[in-house]
Amino acid sequence: MIPAVSVDAYTAARQRAGVIDRADRARIVVSGADRASFLQGLLTNDVVALQPGHGCYAAYLTAQGRMIADLYVYELGDVMLLTLHRDVKDAVIAKLDQLVFSEDVHLGDVTETFAQIALVGPLAGSIVASIVAVPVEQLDGLADHGNLRAAWNGSPAIVTRTGDTGEPGFDLFVERTAGAALKQALNSAGAIDVDPATADAIRLEAGVPLFHRDMDEETIPLEAGIESRAISFTKGCYVGQEVVIRVLHRGHGRVARKLVGLRLNGDRVPLAGAAIRSADRDVGRVTSSAYSPALKHAIALGYVHRDFVAPGTSLIVDGEPAEVSALPFVSYAE
Repeated sequence: MIPAVSVDAYTAARQRAGVIDRADRARIVVSGADRASFLQGLLTNDVVALQPGHGCYAAYLTAQGRMIADLYVYELGDVMLLTLHRDVKDAVIAKLDQLVFSEDVHLGDVTETFAQIALVGPLAGSIVASIVAVPVEQLDGLADHGNLRAAWNGSPAIVTRTGDTGEPGFDLFVERTAGAALKQALNSAGAIDVDPATADAIRLEAGVPLFHRDMDEETIPLEAGIESRAISFTKGCYVGQEVVIRVLHRGHGRVARKLVGLRLNGDRVPLAGAAIRSADRDVGRVTSSAYSPALKHAIALGYVHRDFVAPGTSLIVDGEPAEVSALPFVSYAE
């Protein structure tokens, strides 16, 4: 059974401010003078171009163009901070470590060193500004995935702009021992805790795929539709680039399957793995699903055969009528 969405938590995140615990995230620091050039040859986005205070979303691929992980890269000025799905952290560190030879690069697992807490919603900026004593204009001026150094309760803090939850907001990084107190301070400032099921519904409304749910080690980024955010088409070579370019240039971007949004007619939410059919033909599988409070019906993400990806295409999901939808399902107000 899929957990129910909390109306109170959903309303807080959409209209005021909601707190999301990033317990599913891991954190890696990459230091040394060669950190940017080292990662530049491995990740899909233009890491070398990042100036202090900036960041990007990227993927780490195999030579066959399949995903090892998706991750966020933040240039802090003296180190780069990587955040990624906790389940792939050990594999990523091991692979990166094997590739360090004479470069001045050092890897550190700081997953248990820091707490990472997101604050999302229209009031997120003003609340974060009051908590870490940073002018709200400075926070509002952060570019996508931008970051700044701050302090909270006498200890160092890092603030990064985030949008992967489906609402504009910020991730706050503090010492792990201070995590509970920070969460309490956010609550005292008026932010409401957002449970995982509700956070997932907001993510789905935004059409944001999640690693090990909507993408995995068999996925090519073009199948998941993350290329506009995760891939630089002007940077130099990186692992897996040949496959990406071949699909784009020779295959005109067409892949055998594609992740699409699916609107269902009713409120019955299909389980992950549910069949997607066109008449009597099996054309795909659901990967994520939830009830959408904004749309008042069930929505899902799923991979379908490339002949069925056009918005408006009628399909059957787990026996129920459905329609392919453009993403995002719901956009937050700018």
